[in-house]
Amino acid sequence: MLLRLSLLLLAATAAAQDFDLLLTGGRIVDGSGNPWYGADLGIRNGRIASIGPLAGRSARRTIAIGGMIVSPGFIDMMGASSIPLLEDRAAAQSKLRQGITTMLAGEGASAAPQKDGRWRTFAEYFRLLEQAGIALNVVHNVGAAQVRRLVIGEENRAPTPGQLAEMKRHVEQAMRDGAVGLSTALIYPPGTYAATEELVELARVAARHGGVYLTHMRNESHQLLEAIGESIRIGEQAGLPVHIFHLKAAGEENWPRITDALRLIQSARDRGLAVTADIYPYIRNGLGIGSLIHPRHYAAGSAPFLKTLDDAQVRDALRREIETTADWENWYRHVGRNWDNILVAHVQDSSLKRFEGRSVEEIARLRGVDSWTVFFDLVRQEGVSVNPKSMNEDQKHQALRAEFVSVCTDAPPMNISTATGAHPRAFGAFPRILATYVREDKVLSLEGAVRRMTSLAANTLRLYGRGRIAPGLPADLVVFDPARIRDTATFTKPLAFPEGIPYVIVNGKLAIDDNRFTGENAGAVLRPLLRNGES
Repeated sequence: MLLRLSLLLLAATAAAQDFDLLLTGGRIVDGSGNPWYGADLGIRNGRIASIGPLAGRSARRTIAIGGMIVSPGFIDMMGASSIPLLEDRAAAQSKLRQGITTMLAGEGASAAPQKDGRWRTFAEYFRLLEQAGIALNVVHNVGAAQVRRLVIGEENRAPTPGQLAEMKRHVEQAMRDGAVGLSTALIYPPGTYAATEELVELARVAARHGGVYLTHMRNESHQLLEAIGESIRIGEQAGLPVHIFHLKAAGEENWPRITDALRLIQSARDRGLAVTADIYPYIRNGLGIGSLIHPRHYAAGSAPFLKTLDDAQVRDALRREIETTADWENWYRHVGRNWDNILVAHVQDSSLKRFEGRSVEEIARLRGVDSWTVFFDLVRQEGVSVNPKSMNEDQKHQALRAEFVSVCTDAPPMNISTATGAHPRAFGAFPRILATYVREDKVLSLEGAVRRMTSLAANTLRLYGRGRIAPGLPADLVVFDPARIRDTATFTKPLAFPEGIPYVIVNGKLAIDDNRFTGENAGAVLRPLLRNGES
């Protein structure tokens, strides 16, 4: 009887509170680009209930912010895959500890559709995510390469009319299930085999549902402008907005092209086509080491080709092609033909773990062989990722100053305790923007940077109720110290959380509480194109 009365009293007390959570004494950067202002912020039932002088108002929990910044939760415009959230709850920390409360998943590949397994459609996959519980919000694309692989396989050939119709049915189902758009990765097989016309046909399906075309373009170096032109053409012919993933001008001889690239995007915007882009704040990119070989060699599938690398004559022929050919995305040329500029980021073979964080050239010295032998041996291993030094800081500055450029990690969620390798962007991209490009280099204002990481990204993804701080909106929030925030992940030690972000709130619940991961599963699968899809 006493226990029941106590529980009733507790419930009545909680109901009488003005707020579930009250943040006091903060400086609010609301995501719009407006200057910060001082105010308290009250949260109730997962939403921002009140902003202003709230002294004397009651709350279940009150946190004194002490002049730190309260901003909308950051939105990762390329979070690769949400599957790690399903498999390992702790993987969410790599996002949350950066202040990321929402991530976009899906590039060339996507979680669905699948032929078999635990799920086949996005509807089935989303149900699994929701049943398991996730710690941050996720939005999904349907990958053009995913449907191509499902219908055609890995081969380099055009779809028959029947196959194209089947691919379009998969895109249609994905959009009906809640995907936000069609995405591509056009330097990786089998995505690279898709002609522009094929992509237009698939994009038209997404357009009928109000979707977006999002792309890792066909070229990010010597044909950068042509690749942007193709992306714009797909958007115009299919009738939908275009978003360019991780915009870059790779290769020293191509670095000046970023100026014309930004102008080309702006010109499309000026004539009424919504084109946006994102970047990650590093001058090294990340890719599978096999991407240094011309994609045509994978036309019959990866496994058959890799077996041929045991043949010395095949290796010699490939070396000559890589050294002399420039009619494709040749990453060896992009790093100045210098193996010291390519760091090995991750290998699956435990016996080769000692090579992570070292350059191909350094590994060659350690092994007492030439760099090309190391390169082909690593390609033969499969699952080896590398970080080529292919960009410069000036292009990062130019891109960040463009009003239409948002931010991404270009990395999936990762459990820092079990991961064996990564690009530092997986743990530090968003704090690095605020530490390096705002505080140190002063490329952006604090408010301008937050806008790019919040409302700009939200608008691109049709999440019009997120990415801002205003009464009634979902309480996705991050609290950070602008003087202390910094990334600590490096290319030699990438598995490191950032500093200066003590609180992260997802849908009104504390995901990071005084620098501690709470394990709270307050995230949601967001379906922005469906009615009530943000709830």
